[in-house]
Amino acid sequence: MLQELFTPSVQHVLDLMGIFVFAISGALLAVRKNFDVFGMAVLAEVTALGGGMLRDLIIGAVPPAAFTDLGYFVTPLIATALVFFLHPQVERIQVGINVFDAAGLGLFCVTGTTKAYEYGLGLTASAGLGLATAVGGGVLRDVLANEVPSLLRWDRDLYAVPAMVGATMVVLCIQFDVLNAATSGLAVVTAFVLRLLAMRFHWRAPRAWNRRSQAVEETP
Repeated sequence: MLQELFTPSVQHVLDLMGIFVFAISGALLAVRKNFDVFGMAVLAEVTALGGGMLRDLIIGAVPPAAFTDLGYFVTPLIATALVFFLHPQVERIQVGINVFDAAGLGLFCVTGTTKAYEYGLGLTASAGLGLATAVGGGVLRDVLANEVPSLLRWDRDLYAVPAMVGATMVVLCIQFDVLNAATSGLAVVTAFVLRLLAMRFHWRAPRAWNRRSQAVEETP
């Protein structure tokens, strides 16, 4: 199915672009945590590849693509080297990186959902695994860095919701047999735009009704 939506070469380039920007975010967190270069590389690899590896292991696509394609493994190392030498400059273009990160989120939620369905999962499970593909690496990154995952924090702009919307659009297209390059592209763009809007207007998920906690927002 993926081959019907995108040619293998286009799919590969899109994957590498998503992997690169996710790896940048992992390496930058390592710098903020004062990790050494090995720690930077580990966080970059985990952030970039964790979600896809989780998906592939669950659906039985083994060995995962991260272990069969050298480009998937090397790309996070390139991102690590870039951040290692140029992290002040990279920090200054954080807004641009966030835009590419949002694009990677949209891309991975769609390709993750499609691949899960291709391997025999039902529509609901495929959407769930598409979400895991998009956000799983970030969760693993935060856990390794001893942080509460951004996915679970109320003081962070919506991240999982745009991916959920993109994955849901894909399974609805599959259900009504209208999944093609145009509709999958629309799902990617929708998730991408929702994430950008969430960052621009600081959209956040609601907390519990009649919440009594006095917790205040943490400074990023």
